[in-house]
Amino acid sequence: MNTIHFQKWQGAGNDFIIIDNRNHQADTINHLEIKWLCDRHFGIGADGLMLIGQSQKFDFEMVYYNSDGYSAEMCGNGGRCIAAMASGEGIFDKQTTFLTTDGPHQAEIITPTQIRLLMNGVTKIQQVELPDIITLTSNSGIFLNTGVPHLVVFVEDPDSVDVQTAGRVLRNLEQFAPAGTNVNFVKADSNNLSVRTYERGVEGETLACGTGNVAAAIASEWSFNSGRSTYNCRTLGGNLIVSFNRLTDNQFAEVWLEGPAVKVFEGTVLIA
Repeated sequence: MNTIHFQKWQGAGNDFIIIDNRNHQADTINHLEIKWLCDRHFGIGADGLMLIGQSQKFDFEMVYYNSDGYSAEMCGNGGRCIAAMASGEGIFDKQTTFLTTDGPHQAEIITPTQIRLLMNGVTKIQQVELPDIITLTSNSGIFLNTGVPHLVVFVEDPDSVDVQTAGRVLRNLEQFAPAGTNVNFVKADSNNLSVRTYERGVEGETLACGTGNVAAAIASEWSFNSGRSTYNCRTLGGNLIVSFNRLTDNQFAEVWLEGPAVKVFEGTVLIA
């Protein structure tokens, strides 16, 4: 049996279990234990679990797992939350560079509950044809990778979409096999976006998705060529801000994700 100390954090309703593993307390944790911890009925409950690890070249290392217990490349809201926790634990003060599976990321503490995270740039964006399963602005979507793969589908009203059903179908389309994709249903109104996201690994809708909102903002600028560099994103769990520098038609750099990161509670859990 192993007793593990954890903190629970949320960023715009996207919630995470975070374990400071610099003392190696969770070195032996496995995917079934992670899945149990993230279960909202039998465990603590979360969209994902993260470990803070030691790093020789950076302030710390972020290791991320989806709620299904398996690792993923990156999580934007998770990155903001883990940066807020690491700052609170004294690992850094206001600015940090930390390591994730998809490379190093910078983060800034604007206030103790408002965090800004530098995402990886985007260099490949493509339009893809979609089956006629929901009412779309067009029968196509925008596919891009913002740390993890995302499909952006523009719709008239995201609140009228059956995200669970439509998201599951689009997530598993053969053209996205074998890993599948996250799916975002987006309404664009000037620089204001309404975004609902079906996340693979969670296999359901989350209240917000950081990489998904980044994808929605970049896909909006790529599609509509408005000349904007900042988008305000409304999610079910709160508001996020995405800013970037568009270098060429398909190349976006200096991509920042900003929004709330709030500690919910902390405690210990016994893993048998």
